[in-house]
Amino acid sequence: MPTLLQRFARVAPYFRRSRGAIVAAALASVVGAATEPLVPALMQPLLDKGFSGQGLPLWWVPAAFITLFFVRGLAGFVAQYALSAAATRGILELRQAMFAHLMKADPGLFKRQSASQLTNTLVYEVQQGANQLVGSLLVAVKDSLTLVALLSYLLWLNWKLTLMIAVLFPAIAFVMRTLGKRLHRLTVAGQDVTDELAYVVEENALAWRIVRLHGAQDAQKSRMFTAADRLRRLWLKSTVASATMTPLTQMLAAVVLSSVITMALWQSAGGTATVGSFVAFITAMLMLVAPIKHLSDVMTPITRGLAAIERGLSLMADEPAETGGTHQVPRVRGELQFNAVSLRYNDEQAPALDAFTLQVQPGQVVALVGPSGAGKTSVVNLLPRFIEPTDGQISLDSVPLPQWQLSSLRQQFALVSQDVVLFNDSIAANVALGEDTAVAEVRERVHTALRHAHLLEHVQGLPQGIDTPIGHNGSQLSGGQRQRLAIARALYKDAPVLILDEATSALDSESERAVQAALDTLMQGRTTLVIAHRLSTIEHADRVVAMESGRIVEDGPPAELLAAGGLYARLHAMQFRS
Repeated sequence: MPTLLQRFARVAPYFRRSRGAIVAAALASVVGAATEPLVPALMQPLLDKGFSGQGLPLWWVPAAFITLFFVRGLAGFVAQYALSAAATRGILELRQAMFAHLMKADPGLFKRQSASQLTNTLVYEVQQGANQLVGSLLVAVKDSLTLVALLSYLLWLNWKLTLMIAVLFPAIAFVMRTLGKRLHRLTVAGQDVTDELAYVVEENALAWRIVRLHGAQDAQKSRMFTAADRLRRLWLKSTVASATMTPLTQMLAAVVLSSVITMALWQSAGGTATVGSFVAFITAMLMLVAPIKHLSDVMTPITRGLAAIERGLSLMADEPAETGGTHQVPRVRGELQFNAVSLRYNDEQAPALDAFTLQVQPGQVVALVGPSGAGKTSVVNLLPRFIEPTDGQISLDSVPLPQWQLSSLRQQFALVSQDVVLFNDSIAANVALGEDTAVAEVRERVHTALRHAHLLEHVQGLPQGIDTPIGHNGSQLSGGQRQRLAIARALYKDAPVLILDEATSALDSESERAVQAALDTLMQGRTTLVIAHRLSTIEHADRVVAMESGRIVEDGPPAELLAAGGLYARLHAMQFRS
């Protein structure tokens, strides 16, 4: 396991732009710590001169104490503000880096980690870790400097007694190191169980209709309770480790300090120290208790804070980014080639695609049909490299996909999926995804796309028109309207290759006919792959490719396949059987 310094070194690069604030915090902490020994130091002349009639001016006492505590307060404020400014800037940099990595991470990441895990890491873990780390580092710096200042003053007063106190620190360091390792292990385990609990909540928030329809509330509550109870037990163990640290260090301190007080009283009885020096030494020594306690308490939030932030760092270090080539063109002709492509999602399962070979000419409309699980969606997910083939090669305009620059490759495709994903933003922002909807030309193109998708009339009737917010994943729209908005997005992009994965599945018959007419116009001059279970929507396709178990079993014009009486004819008969 890496040491504490090694773990801090991983976080440090994100705080480079905050070096000025860190230096200001350190200087203010030094000033604040330097004022700590002045409290017992002022006690010595006050007792030795103030009570012996040696003419100590009365105004000197309030002036000295007020000035001292003003300087302490100001130094504390500057240190806390500067360190907080440094920490928040560092967390902003870390969060930006994490999100940027998420945007270019290998698509496999989204299979290995759920949305709740990624959200928890990026939003909550980093923020919680930052809050804990900021407060604990401020305490650690301030109290470490205070210890140094007080010990220096004690050495100056009585070095023999101070050396007795020094035996305390190795013992405290051993306790903190031992319990700190256990705290780190428990914190990491707690993060994993927190992810599990968040995933259960996420699933039930998304599937609440199914859960209630099937009366599965008790089973789901049991899942949640199991995860929550595991988290409770882990946090209790963590609390035991954390709570043990403070009484152990305080007991060690009590043993040493009581011995020192006894020795100081013995020296005072022998007449080797004045009342003022004795009180000053005892006061400074007792002032050591607070920073020692704080430093023993601070280990827990430092451990938890670092573990939380390290989780984000591990996300960037352990999850590779997507890789692409250098080939790029503004717009392709649209020739697609699949050459003996095989795809396995799991070594223990049958292949999703098995030696799949297909050539699509520019401008062709090719429909992929077949029973569920035939591999149709896998084919279209391979094109933008959302998944990678296990074997074989895929080319666009005779250039293998790995040689394409990813952004240029994906610029050539527009996708309308049966699983519509919309953003909690305006209608215009969802159509012109990633573009400035305040620009007049963009707004005009949005209107055109909505009109071709037969959604403009509905949108114009809304209070804010195309600027109307649509809620979480388009919750303010009906299923058919959501589907047509996704089609409008594809129309707006105007890509040379269209992928329509059940693009009209959520439409009623009237809307389907209207949108299909718009799609027929759009598909002219563009290469189009259509996945459709409703075979009435593909009767005008140039070719139909019938698939079964990841293989092509038929390929030809719809009329020919219908006459051949094969798989396509059977599927057609099942749908149109009277």
